[in-house]
Amino acid sequence: MTDSIYEGLDVTSEIHSVSRQKLGDVILLWGGAALEAFAVCHGGEGSEAGKDTCYLKFAAVQPGADAEKAFDRLLDACESFAAARGLLRLEAGVNLNRGQAYRQLLQRGFRTDISGVAMHRDDSPAYNRPDAFVIDDWR
Repeated sequence: MTDSIYEGLDVTSEIHSVSRQKLGDVILLWGGAALEAFAVCHGGEGSEAGKDTCYLKFAAVQPGADAEKAFDRLLDACESFAAARGLLRLEAGVNLNRGQAYRQLLQRGFRTDISGVAMHRDDSPAYNRPDAFVIDDWR
């Protein structure tokens, strides 16, 4: 699925790391028989999230006409995961060039804690474009 967002994008090692080290969980959102979206979540003390926090290390939605709705469902699932673990805060990082994703996060009450700069060779936007529903590590 990540190849459809940006060729060569692969977060397999992060998924395995979270599972192997018991740092959190991976949320999978299915649309029929196809993977529609997923999130790699760190949860609580001992993880990158820290105490009482769920940190979305990486999340992505399959590009297409229903991506915006799938992003909302994925965020709902991440909030449910955090609540089930007793985590009080949900953190996510997004590049402002992913405008639709950023606006949806704002509408849900997310606020900026950290600002950063993304630099790309040859000024390529990679997956930092308005139609990409991707959350990634900005810490």
